[in-house]
Amino acid sequence: MRRIIEFVLTFAVCWFAVDVARAAEVSAPAKAVAGSDVSLQTSGSGHAALYVFGPGTAIKKDVRLGDNVSLPLKRAGRYTAIVNGETVQFDAAPAQPTEVAFLARPSRVPSDKKDVITGTVFLFDRDRNLVMTPTPVKFDLAVAGGRPESRNVQSRNGVAYIKLDSGRKAGQAQFTATVGSTSVRRVVTETASDPCNLRMHAQPSKNGITIETDPVKDCAGNPVPDGTIVTFTATWPAGRSTVDARIKQGIAKTELPLQKATVSVASGVVVGNEIHVGGGM
Repeated sequence: MRRIIEFVLTFAVCWFAVDVARAAEVSAPAKAVAGSDVSLQTSGSGHAALYVFGPGTAIKKDVRLGDNVSLPLKRAGRYTAIVNGETVQFDAAPAQPTEVAFLARPSRVPSDKKDVITGTVFLFDRDRNLVMTPTPVKFDLAVAGGRPESRNVQSRNGVAYIKLDSGRKAGQAQFTATVGSTSVRRVVTETASDPCNLRMHAQPSKNGITIETDPVKDCAGNPVPDGTIVTFTATWPAGRSTVDARIKQGIAKTELPLQKATVSVASGVVVGNEIHVGGGM
């Protein structure tokens, strides 16, 4: 009789252990998406506490074993679920990108320069998770009257990056990044480059000789901005004189005394023509 009782007790303990083990089982889906409800399957009977923790998340929920448990998880990343000491891990991937953070640098560039404009895009889903899945991003750069440029780039680790040439036409360039139906626009000001074909002429004035440039433009025909420095240098047998003049309304000018001299003109590293003044003027 004693042996029978021992056998029954041993069987009861083993059955209870198996039942507890079964009750502790919890499974997670192979694929979960952040921002959507995630369903966890429990097994067994009775009630237990379900613990779930992961990126910015800590949840305790009383559940009835054997039911599906639906949880809203907004953050992408790895989660751990625990029921009665049994653990399962699963990953929640970001949702589709709906938000675009677009950085365009710099805000002003000279026209007709290679690789001077950079665009950087960061892709986020509606809950601000960085979308790591490779995603096509379209970059467009256009200025009124100029030739538009368009490039497609595949994002990598949530980021898409591009370098573009500035256009030949000066003006307000519209720089746009598009992902699906979402577009973000930035403005990049393209200014004239260095003066090109710098030329000047002279004419008599009341107090001497006025030296004046032709309208100053870059090699693409864009007017060089007012305020740009133009240097006039006059050389004569007794010495030399230099005058820095700013461009106003497209031209730069200065006045020299009426004497025989050779005058040259330059702006930065660009040298213009040379003229001889005085004497017969």
